[in-house]
Amino acid sequence: MNKKYFPLFLLVFVGISIVARLLPHIPNFAPVAALALFAGVYASKTSKWYLFTPVAAMLVSDLFVGFYEPRTMAVVYASFFAIGLIGLAVRRVCEARLHTLALATLAGSILFYLTTNLAVWAFSGMYAPTVDGLLLSYYMALPFFKFTILGDLFYVSLFFGIYEFAISLMFKHNYGPAAATQTNSN
Repeated sequence: MNKKYFPLFLLVFVGISIVARLLPHIPNFAPVAALALFAGVYASKTSKWYLFTPVAAMLVSDLFVGFYEPRTMAVVYASFFAIGLIGLAVRRVCEARLHTLALATLAGSILFYLTTNLAVWAFSGMYAPTVDGLLLSYYMALPFFKFTILGDLFYVSLFFGIYEFAISLMFKHNYGPAAATQTNSN
């Protein structure tokens, strides 16, 4: 049943990700990393191509928001793909339980922070090409990192919560309350 409905949920979450990037929002409080983690956790059940959905959402929204330095943009896109791989690892190594998703979300937030600010330091010319310049790049990004973590936790909770709740409702509807209770207790 999950295979049947997953593409629909993913499409809705892609739409939410695009719209959320286009609307005014707190810097870095965005759903794209959550979309990547969601696609990664559930991609192994259907198709690995779903790992590219966050990149597609970024490309579509960047058509409207505007593109920026290509090498930095490539690192941003690659970081979202890597977060999808974190989700895939969660799926393969352990179950996607609350604590596992929280740790995976934090790992994705840290990965995004480290890689994208390294790219800003390396490619933007905003910081001296020294260790001090790199450290300054990371320091200046700390206020944004706070919102990255909060946004990732919020949207991961939203996407996974909506999906799991909807699937449990469908399961309960198709198989009755006894089957839903059995499934939820495992």
